[in-house]
Amino acid sequence: MRKAIRNEDYLFKKVYDYVLQRIERKEWKEHEKIPSVRQLACEMNVHRLTILKAYQLLKQHDKVYVKDKSGYFVQSNGKKNLEYLNLDNPIVSAYVQKNHLSEIHQTPVSYQFSQALIDPNLLPNHYFSEYVKNVFDLYPKVLATYSTVQGDLELRETLAQYFINQYKTHIHADNLLITSGSQQAIHLIAQTFIKPGDVVLFERPSYSAAIDIFRAQGAQIVTVDIHPDGYDLEQVEYYIKQYKPLLFYLNPTFHNPTGYTVSIEQRKKLVELAEQYRFLIIEDDAYHDIYFDHAPPPPIYTYDAAGTVIYIRSFCKYISPGLRIAAVICPSSLMNALLTVKSLADNGSPLLNQKIFLHYFSSLRLQQHLEKIRIALQIRKEIMEEELAVTDWKWISPKGGLNLWVQLPDTLPTELLLSKSIEQSISFVPGQVCDPLKQLSSWIRLSYSYVNEIQLREGVKRFVAVAQSLSM
Repeated sequence: MRKAIRNEDYLFKKVYDYVLQRIERKEWKEHEKIPSVRQLACEMNVHRLTILKAYQLLKQHDKVYVKDKSGYFVQSNGKKNLEYLNLDNPIVSAYVQKNHLSEIHQTPVSYQFSQALIDPNLLPNHYFSEYVKNVFDLYPKVLATYSTVQGDLELRETLAQYFINQYKTHIHADNLLITSGSQQAIHLIAQTFIKPGDVVLFERPSYSAAIDIFRAQGAQIVTVDIHPDGYDLEQVEYYIKQYKPLLFYLNPTFHNPTGYTVSIEQRKKLVELAEQYRFLIIEDDAYHDIYFDHAPPPPIYTYDAAGTVIYIRSFCKYISPGLRIAAVICPSSLMNALLTVKSLADNGSPLLNQKIFLHYFSSLRLQQHLEKIRIALQIRKEIMEEELAVTDWKWISPKGGLNLWVQLPDTLPTELLLSKSIEQSISFVPGQVCDPLKQLSSWIRLSYSYVNEIQLREGVKRFVAVAQSLSM
């Protein structure tokens, strides 16, 4: 069991998060004076030293600055001490100013290590072209009508039977909602259940888009560290009691970005905590079928008997990203609320996409395709690890998924590495992008899945050379 965290550490973190969120939501503008140490200590009912400690760390992270005898002020876009960066480049500019993952992908590069997507050449493209023709023969009016808001009934029934067969749990088609990818599912959940100021527990690090979605909804994000062996459940329960979160967003299977997988014992305990303290678990499961040696544990939702888990299962990563198909398994009591928000978003995901996905998902070809994908991705992971082995960088080899979560030496500035890598047509994801607190500056995410084996080996060699040139 890890060492218990002191109460003053929680208070300090609470102050830090509170100030950072006010700044990021533009409630406190650039160069605006923020409350004095004494004033905020009174408002939050904490010791002045706790406030001072938080302010000093915010200053260290270039979120605030000090005017002599005047107090603390909001820093201008965090641009201090970044003169050496090429801020005209949209990737670097987005990272420094916003940390939005979507904007890191704007500039085309030859060695794409930022996209957690599978090489299009590994996907069944020619097979799909024939399949689409068959779908039009089976459903000649498919382009002349809409799907229902909840999703095509035939697809929902097929997926319900799949989940029953796979996990031996009872589920009905009415418990399923089809969305245009997992990101839309997260967005619908945030819009449905979160209002400004609501507390949401988040893993740290976490999926960048989910962080942005919940933060845009006004959620107060409280972070729980994820480790190779899962969570510190003592810490999790302390936060639950302290902050009374509305929900806990997590990605427990081949976690993005770390690749960690949470044990069965912890999955069961999380369900018990959700039932005991009455909060929702949002389980995001995008990589469940992308494993190398052994299948991962059953999803958390399979241990839920009280309706405390909303499960998001994405299939598009390894079938066809362009189809944008994900399924949400939701307790009956919550489905109508989600359907209302879905109807306002798009009135139902495209029917053609659902029918194409349905018939490929039901085919024997899919299982053959999955086996080939797993082998190809394991080989690419091993190539990346071989080329990184010449460094003193640290990572834990994942058992599945698409990413390596790599720790660089503290002396290697990630911002400069990003800038210089892009000049060499190489991209990656800085760890701060995946951190709700934007502090994991010595970590990076490298995706091994998008480029072919030759490009991968050459690109990692070049990347290491760039990093080594900065360490001299």
